[in-house]
Amino acid sequence: MTTAEEYAEFGAREARGVSPAYERLALAVSRDEEVLALLDGLPASKRQPNLLFGVVRFLGGPVEDPAGFHEFTVANWPVIAAEMRARATQTNEAGRCAVLLPVLAALPQPLALLEVGASAGLCLYPDRYAYRYGDHLVGSGEPVLECAATGMAPPGSFPSVVWRAGLDLNPLDVTDPADVAWLDALIWPEHAHRRARLRAAAAIGAVEPPLLVRGDVVDDLPALAAKAPEGATLVVFHTSVMYQVPAPRRQAFVEVVRDLPGHWIANEAPGVLSYDRLPAPPDGALYNVLALDGTPLAWTRSHGQAMSWFA
Repeated sequence: MTTAEEYAEFGAREARGVSPAYERLALAVSRDEEVLALLDGLPASKRQPNLLFGVVRFLGGPVEDPAGFHEFTVANWPVIAAEMRARATQTNEAGRCAVLLPVLAALPQPLALLEVGASAGLCLYPDRYAYRYGDHLVGSGEPVLECAATGMAPPGSFPSVVWRAGLDLNPLDVTDPADVAWLDALIWPEHAHRRARLRAAAAIGAVEPPLLVRGDVVDDLPALAAKAPEGATLVVFHTSVMYQVPAPRRQAFVEVVRDLPGHWIANEAPGVLSYDRLPAPPDGALYNVLALDGTPLAWTRSHGQAMSWFA
């Protein structure tokens, strides 16, 4: 896929109906030869729409006006390129816990959670958030994670979590204003509810920070998993992370995680991991595949806003 095609697909499939500003901007970039040429000077893994748009927002640039975005990006490209090379799309969306909760609640309790690609670790607190699946409310307090769920009964209880750990090449600290500012910049322009959710989730994480380890998804996973307490079910999970890992390392990760005790939850775009058969997705939007121990369970939206359980 060319860079132009990547931006056109992002606008048409991921941003459409979710962020008018990013839909408009992505389609504009897909036709902007000057910006495309600048992007093509970066490594392929650093040309992503979310990364470019997040960096421009982080630097105070406009993302709702394509013309203003073009002018700012071209004029400030050396700084933008340096930030894009140094950073990664570490969207730490607590809303993703809404699609993880039904699986986590059904596993043998208590749980020892280990997230791969944990960012600041905000998805390590599924037992601390409240949820609304349609008209069904689970828990109380803030934030309330909304999820349109079909084909499943909402969980009736919370998982019991006794250990929380994360592995990331560049873990972020929710008590560091600069790290929170980067997480904020990765939230799409119109999503004020997600900004409020980030602040509420960060406040929870700051009270009881998880164990976050800087490390590689293959080389350093077994040692961290070995720290999980005895008597707890180890659950290794990840969401929208593996697409950033080169295919050979991705396969090595699958082999490593399958050898660990406990369970493995994957929530990744189709094609990132190999499955024998998948039903047709609900519509033309971009969906992840939620899977437990290699068995696909449901289609999910990338921010946890919807899930459709397989029959």
